[in-house]
Amino acid sequence: MTTGYYSPITYQVPPSEDGWLLKTILQKRMDVSRKLLSRLKMTEQGIMLNGERVYISVRVNAGDTVQIRMEQETSEDILPQPLPFEILYEDEHLLVVNKAAGMIVHPTHGHYTDTLANGVVYYWAQKGEQFRFRPVHRLDQETSGVLVIAKNPYSHQHISEQMIAGTVDKRYNAWVHGVPAVLSGDIDGPIDRDPAEPHRRIVTPDGYPSLTRYEVKEVYPGAAKVELKLESGRTHQIRVHMGSIGCPLIGDGMYRHPLYSKAGLPAGEPGARVPERAQLERVAELDASISRQALHAVRLSFQHPVLRTELVFEAPLPPDLALLQAKLQRETAAAPAPGCDRNER
Repeated sequence: MTTGYYSPITYQVPPSEDGWLLKTILQKRMDVSRKLLSRLKMTEQGIMLNGERVYISVRVNAGDTVQIRMEQETSEDILPQPLPFEILYEDEHLLVVNKAAGMIVHPTHGHYTDTLANGVVYYWAQKGEQFRFRPVHRLDQETSGVLVIAKNPYSHQHISEQMIAGTVDKRYNAWVHGVPAVLSGDIDGPIDRDPAEPHRRIVTPDGYPSLTRYEVKEVYPGAAKVELKLESGRTHQIRVHMGSIGCPLIGDGMYRHPLYSKAGLPAGEPGARVPERAQLERVAELDASISRQALHAVRLSFQHPVLRTELVFEAPLPPDLALLQAKLQRETAAAPAPGCDRNER
């Protein structure tokens, strides 16, 4: 239900743009997309010049004030529900949250409640505000961390364009089995659905171009902490890419360590090959130490869609990942140095 307009986005015409077409100002200076421009033209107060509704074919003068107004919207198909979530930042254009692991971002078939969207819509309603729930990007259900929600089409368009242009800096922390052979580098592997299991993704030559940059931050016995930067945004990208270099994420029940199937038998049972059995026991121990994939969207930076200032957000580690990291750090401190005999005096 539309009840009014959001606060206008304003542009003052400088002397250098005297005589420009209003359409040019809207597209080249205010960066209004064609889709949004068409929508604004059909809105009574969508495009205003010095407080008056005008055609976009008029010419502007230096000092003129151009304003665009978007109609208020709501997500009528999302049930408001009181759910806790952590807010990192909020203004009239954006809401940035630290999504909890286990929380689905948007209602889907079979999951109409208990999602982040339900909680956010309820939160806005309690403040008497009207916004449509527009996540600019997604995080897997079991991935925690920074998530950006746009409050209007203009903000959504601008941040989405930054993501397409590769100017949004998305950083993740992951705790993985093993240690990458090269401590920093790029994983350039096309990703697509697994024909045998369509809900899974695989690296395949015929897939969509996908690039992940990584750097090992800490090394533990049989594991590592890795910082990753996404240059593309494919479904399950980090989980698939790290698995492709032999370092699947700890706790990932969908993309499990290949030793589970390679060893042929559960850890500890007679018949499993001894070297792999010992390694599998370590893999299984680590997987049992956390109930989801050890992945956290730790940092996100982008340009504010209206203020045009650089925004940087960081999400602290949730308790389960902090405990996993502390466990691995303790094990590292207790482990003997390479080549050292524990019995040496």
